[in-house]
Amino acid sequence: MWETRSVELSVQLPRELADQAEELQAADPEFMSRVILYGLTRRSIYRHLRQKESGFPEIELEVGPPHL
Repeated sequence: MWETRSVELSVQLPRELADQAEELQAADPEFMSRVILYGLTRRSIYRHLRQKESGFPEIELEVGPPHL
């Protein structure tokens, strides 16, 4: 498969969602890794297709709450 390495993420979630995430992490430590990998893979594919079809330059991944 791929060469991998560990990263440490810190996110701010609503309390109820944070509690659920902690429970899921305790019950199935691989689950959150798979969810994050899935999300980042989708994001990467979307960015690649968007750039290819529209000629938009590649943009950096934004971290934090969306700007209104």
